[in-house]
Amino acid sequence: MKVFTYSEARQNLSKLLKYAQVEEVEIRRRDGTVFSIKSKTEQPKSPFDVMGINTKATTEDILSAVKASRVARGQV
Repeated sequence: MKVFTYSEARQNLSKLLKYAQVEEVEIRRRDGTVFSIKSKTEQPKSPFDVMGINTKATTEDILSAVKASRVARGQV
């Protein structure tokens, strides 16, 4: 965690904000008061908004697996 004094924070605001994008930053005042700054992260718009993965499975493999699972449960 990076720590700045109040004076350093005022003089180096741009630098402080860059650090805050990566890690939490503390600003300490002379009177002992401590403030914490960290970047807000955007929440995914949907719980289904996830990164994809690469596999060797083809569309035919997937459809065959779905069909086999339906046959096993008697849903055909």
